[in-house]
Amino acid sequence: MNASEVTVRVVRRFDAPAERVFDAWLDPKSAGAWLFATTSGRMVHTAIDARVGGCFSIVERRDGVDVEHTGEYLEIMRPERLSFTFYAPKCSARPTRVVIDVVARPPGCELTLTHACVLTEYSSATEAGWTQILDGLARTLGC
Repeated sequence: MNASEVTVRVVRRFDAPAERVFDAWLDPKSAGAWLFATTSGRMVHTAIDARVGGCFSIVERRDGVDVEHTGEYLEIMRPERLSFTFYAPKCSARPTRVVIDVVARPPGCELTLTHACVLTEYSSATEAGWTQILDGLARTLGC
């Protein structure tokens, strides 16, 4: 990470078991409902190869333009940790890294998302984007 990059963290509690929250990240049907989804867009493609070294590709059509989000899974330790590279060609020049840590906190769990190597000028938008995504995950899970 260089001086123009920061790490963004977002923490969210869920009234759902850690396993259910974790699994939602790797299930194409579930992820297609909330991961990188916006209120004005329409999901057109969700592919997930849920294994270390496997990749994901999620494409949402926004105002007639396809916005692709891709990455490679680096760690999958169910239900505690998921890490992956993250690349959105329309939004960034290179891949970054995202780590999802999930800890059981009765009656549900707490998720901490850490996004490293975010350009400083995009840190607020990145935090807001992940917050919106985790709100979508909560709605999808019904909690």
